[in-house]
Amino acid sequence: MSAKELKILPLIRAVFSEVNPIPVKTAMNLMGLNAGIPRLPLTEAEPATVQALETEMKKLGII
Repeated sequence: MSAKELKILPLIRAVFSEVNPIPVKTAMNLMGLNAGIPRLPLTEAEPATVQALETEMKKLGII
């Protein structure tokens, strides 16, 4: 695994921590894109997932 891949591994883990598209929509919303919320029966991301995504995205300069 390359150094770049290792650097983004925590973000990848956060994106795949819940059923898609929940974390993807959350990440897009954190970036300021209006992705909305997932349709039922899916729910919004867990607070821990939101925090992990936000932390890792800030570390990488995405947000």
